[in-house]
Amino acid sequence: MIPVIYENNEIFIIDKPAGLAVQGGQGVVHSVDRDFAEQTEQKVYLVHRLDKDTSGLMVVAKNPVAAGKWTKLIGSKIVKKEYAALCAGKMPSKSGVIREDVVQHGDSKAAVTHYQVEKEWSVPYETENGTGEIPLCLIKLQLETGRMHQIRIHLAKNNCPIAGDDQHGNFKMNKLLKKVCKIKRLQLAAVRLTLPLEGIERVFEVPTPFIM
Repeated sequence: MIPVIYENNEIFIIDKPAGLAVQGGQGVVHSVDRDFAEQTEQKVYLVHRLDKDTSGLMVVAKNPVAAGKWTKLIGSKIVKKEYAALCAGKMPSKSGVIREDVVQHGDSKAAVTHYQVEKEWSVPYETENGTGEIPLCLIKLQLETGRMHQIRIHLAKNNCPIAGDDQHGNFKMNKLLKKVCKIKRLQLAAVRLTLPLEGIERVFEVPTPFIM
């Protein structure tokens, strides 16, 4: 069952579980467009995406007209999306803006990510020669651009990869995190959504779902 956070005559706001694809296709058994349509007993229309391994808040439209409207709203940046990431490493500063191009479909495209470090700590672990420490931090992020895997790539380039990211992160560190912290999946979630509803700005939030 996919949790519904809000519903009106145009949209649902859902809390997508990690590991669930947004769109069905060849080899995809479960997806939001299929599973949520079955759950609500109506066809639903996707207006934006989250990676399969990213959990959190998503807008899903109820009809083609609403889909067109909300696709434009989200694309115009009137809708604000905030993410949380549990990372292995330390950012160069407590807050800032990452401006590094991301290669998408063979082309280098401008990408901008705003970040704020919310918390830093370390986890001790046993080694052959004694003990070691894994530096961890919780980061809140907002996208100025929406490139594929933008947050994952930007954090990895700053030597602070997202825990559990086996595609852009640190495979050796992920193996250690799995053993020490029982982290088995990508630690990235869309946790806050600000959007216009019925003439006012509404904010929706879900708890950060990570092992802390």
